[in-house]
Amino acid sequence: MKLLIAIVQDKDASRLSNDFIENDIRATRLSTTGGFLKSGNTTFMIGIDEERIDEVLSLIRESSHTRQQFMTPPVNLDAQLDSTSSYPIEVQVGGATVFVVPVEQFHQF
Repeated sequence: MKLLIAIVQDKDASRLSNDFIENDIRATRLSTTGGFLKSGNTTFMIGIDEERIDEVLSLIRESSHTRQQFMTPPVNLDAQLDSTSSYPIEVQVGGATVFVVPVEQFHQF
């Protein structure tokens, strides 16, 4: 038994959730916030048998896409630094970050 912790962008979460339902994969869905862009993410916690890990990873890979997005960096109050740093910059967002963790015990009550 393994625990998969998958962090995906909110834009991809509904599609992934539907894929889990269609493939009889139980997942707990949590609303989370990313630290860098302070934007909404969804974290799925999935308890799964080791034989199905590749299947779950494949579903996550197919549903979670990277995309380009503009963001405005935090305002810099240091007058000696270049003021152009407050202009929006393009960054890559999306995709998925997945942790696969061994589970010593699993209980349902």
